[in-house]
Amino acid sequence: MATIPLSRDIPGLSPHRGRKGPVTAARQRRTWTIYLGMCALGLAPTLLGSSPALQAAGIGLIVPGGGFLAVGGWAMLLFALTAVVFVASLVAWFWAGAVIAPATVWLGSAILASAMAGETTWAGAPIAAPLAAGAVILAFARNNRRAHAAGLEKAKAREAFLPRAFMDVTQQSAREPDPAKREMDDEQLAGLRYLLDRALQPVGEFGGFTVIDQFQPAALRYQINHMGFALAIAQTAYVPNFRGYMGLAQRNLIEKYLEKKVWDYWVLESCWGHFNFTDWDPAAKDNIMLTGWFGAHVGGYTLATGDRRYLEPGSLTFRLNDSKAWKHDFGSLNASVDRNYAVAKFGIFACEPNWLYPICNHYGMLSLVTHDAVTGSRLVDRHMTDWLRGIDEEFTDSSGSIVGLRSQWTGMPVPFPVGEAGYAFFESAFLPQRARQLWAIAREEIEPIIVEEADGPRMVMPGEGLDAGKYGTGHVGAYGTYLVSAREFGDARIAHAAKAGLFHDCEPEVREGVLRFNKGSNISNATAIMGLLMETGDFRRTFTEGPAKAALAGPMIETLEYPAVLVARAWSDGTDLEATLVQGADAGPRRIGISQLEPGRRYLLEGALEQELVADGAGNADFTVQLEGRVAIALRAA
Repeated sequence: MATIPLSRDIPGLSPHRGRKGPVTAARQRRTWTIYLGMCALGLAPTLLGSSPALQAAGIGLIVPGGGFLAVGGWAMLLFALTAVVFVASLVAWFWAGAVIAPATVWLGSAILASAMAGETTWAGAPIAAPLAAGAVILAFARNNRRAHAAGLEKAKAREAFLPRAFMDVTQQSAREPDPAKREMDDEQLAGLRYLLDRALQPVGEFGGFTVIDQFQPAALRYQINHMGFALAIAQTAYVPNFRGYMGLAQRNLIEKYLEKKVWDYWVLESCWGHFNFTDWDPAAKDNIMLTGWFGAHVGGYTLATGDRRYLEPGSLTFRLNDSKAWKHDFGSLNASVDRNYAVAKFGIFACEPNWLYPICNHYGMLSLVTHDAVTGSRLVDRHMTDWLRGIDEEFTDSSGSIVGLRSQWTGMPVPFPVGEAGYAFFESAFLPQRARQLWAIAREEIEPIIVEEADGPRMVMPGEGLDAGKYGTGHVGAYGTYLVSAREFGDARIAHAAKAGLFHDCEPEVREGVLRFNKGSNISNATAIMGLLMETGDFRRTFTEGPAKAALAGPMIETLEYPAVLVARAWSDGTDLEATLVQGADAGPRRIGISQLEPGRRYLLEGALEQELVADGAGNADFTVQLEGRVAIALRAA
């Protein structure tokens, strides 16, 4: 992957911050033109002395439910009710891409008011309706001005500390671990088992997952993807030469994603968002929340294991029923991302119909990164300039932060907090300088909630927090995100503080060797565990490189019994194998299967009951370990 030149100097905030980008400005002008046209059309029946029914319908175009003001009497109560229902319809539009919802409420209320109109209309309606609309518009404008001014002040503070903070991050992130010496400790293994226990259950079962809805952050697809990310990181960093339950768990998650209940939300969103009632291919138009997230997930697995099965046509088939199925693979998922980016006016494209989330487009770019790494394509080069222009010009607020959500059709922004820490570790994989700046900002601005204690710093999150993975309170996801970013950039102090806060506030529990945080949703637990597993640069290496080619060509631990035998380390230089096995159940002898040996060759063993073995004609062999506690194993070619 080539290095993409930035459009500005780093460290330094975007010169476009707080301005409307050209596409945003054009979409907003179009929106206001349409709305003012509706107002003119709505007032015309009153000005022309048309029938009360037409006057009521017209007033209803100015503001949702405004027609009921024209009807007068008790019907005016319906104006307030319509306002409540309209807000709910906007939530439905945001929540599930149901563009039909606000249009139905607005136009439907106008039609209903027209039908209810009597012989006369209330004379104050043509004034009250515009005043109501104007009050709402002015309230939003005032809040936007205040936010803009506050952002400018925040930008000044950022510009003052950025040179120093960026240098600190650059120095910290330069120190990376030795891949030949990495080994999971007991805490990391307990966290890994949380992921494994859920991933190793039958594909159609979802025990231990958070099951609420399939539209927003609690959706199963996001949980599956983040669990897959964490397992790919663990595979790459600690056990590149172990297949066994690690490979099976990752494949199970990928197959689990193909279950109808995980992805058939797109059937509904296609109907009520795109008005597409026939072809519900989940990897066609928009839906980066599937193609980008899942593409990165599958790409991470492919790089971590060297297993290229998901490049085969039809290997990722989305089957709706006996007659409808869409055959895809790793390549076609990324081809969808490629096509959608090619026509993306904002530089990024939508999740649900209309809604542009920069965070989902970080997953999308990450997917292209993995595709480039796996296949040698140059998709990142093709799209990064426009992608970065879109983020800088169309999605940067006055403080220099990324605007979390924008309507593709109207150009209007919507509050959706992600924060610099949530973007930083993604950009580490494709915009490393920008990524370090994002983390430099995040670490500086989190300082006020870090307290110094006898055993080191601890992060203390204010209030009850928000766990988007369960639509409830909790800080597991927030602590986990800071831990992931801190570890990615080698920031030992912030990582310690985030981990200390996580264990202090989030009810950690280890039961039968499995760690979980009881106050967190499944996706928040997955994020926190990913952070516990990571060290400097792990996210970047997992999705841009994978393990060394020599390691993937060397001997592999292939079979063993889970959870009786846990693999904390498995590494090869291409010829020999070193591993650490950990007792996960009763102590005793355990059989271990090895593959990818040189057929017929003799190997010497250390740490096993046997002192040597000879590979069979297929390059396989096995040996026995007396497993109690941790046992170091070495296999060396004789």
